[in-house]
Amino acid sequence: MSTASAFDWQFGLPVLSGSHVTLRDLRAEDASALAAMLTSDEVSEFISPLPRTVEGFSDFIAGVHSDRLSGQSFCFGLVPEGYDDAIGLFQVRQLEPGFTAAEWGFAIGSPFWGTGLFQAGARAVIDFSFEVVGVQRLEARSIVANGRGNAALRKIGAMQEGVLRRAFLRNGRYFDQILWSIAKEDWRQSKAVWGSKYH
Repeated sequence: MSTASAFDWQFGLPVLSGSHVTLRDLRAEDASALAAMLTSDEVSEFISPLPRTVEGFSDFIAGVHSDRLSGQSFCFGLVPEGYDDAIGLFQVRQLEPGFTAAEWGFAIGSPFWGTGLFQAGARAVIDFSFEVVGVQRLEARSIVANGRGNAALRKIGAMQEGVLRRAFLRNGRYFDQILWSIAKEDWRQSKAVWGSKYH
């Protein structure tokens, strides 16, 4: 885990490591790989719309850098062992000034589903959010029908708090979402059980 201060991340994210994965700031050259990995129907079916083209991802990457510099959010690219480019991302944005409450979302290319990369990456990002940025409560929202996403959140220890009725608009239709949360103290207690090393 990085020893960066709570403010250094705005000027450049540290590199985080997990089991067979590295998380780092997105780079302009990631645009092609992200477009190839995250634009398929199976990946995009249940998440907030991402760009559909390489040019769109180039603009997205520039946007997340700007948002990080302003202290509003940060976004890690997920790079599997043996790869150079990001095949997924974890984005965290503040829900209130000071980043004490934040919402996170993630997208990973389907060839890497079920490989353990999500868990390794999620643990590193959650640790960073709590221990470096100063987040106290981390929320996620997932469409009820997204069985894979909901199972992944449950597996890393997120707690289901309720259902947000007709809260997500996608292709002209409204969907119910599950509200998930992880509190800093709960996370620290769970880490004591499974250990702080992901390698």
